[in-house]
Amino acid sequence: MDLSANSLIGEISKEIGSFVALQSLNLSGNLLIGNIPNNIGNMELIESLDLSMNQLNGEIAPSFFNLNLLNHFNVSYNNLTEQISTNIQLQSFENSSYMGSHLCRPPLTKNCTTRGFSTDVTNNGGSDKGSKVN
Repeated sequence: MDLSANSLIGEISKEIGSFVALQSLNLSGNLLIGNIPNNIGNMELIESLDLSMNQLNGEIAPSFFNLNLLNHFNVSYNNLTEQISTNIQLQSFENSSYMGSHLCRPPLTKNCTTRGFSTDVTNNGGSDKGSKVN
């Protein structure tokens, strides 16, 4: 299901988790806000999930542990925060899947600190100001 670049607004509906047989979902390039619903982990057959270039915030839900078939994942250029889960699968995606966010922990070069702030390992501990997309 490709709903990218459709000027969708609002939050991602919690009913998204009921699409258990969906294999691909692209919601990139919209105006979506709020958290990624935790029940997105119910979509156990999903192979491709693109939520990039929205205004999503919060953290990547722990339910992502259930998405064992996921081979394409992109949440770049959102307002996501917190640490990337220690889930090996989430850490296996390229750095570009998380760019332009406030996330930290591998595969990103930002280390997490105890106060929720992050430092950029490649910038001698300086803060990461993010990137812009034309």
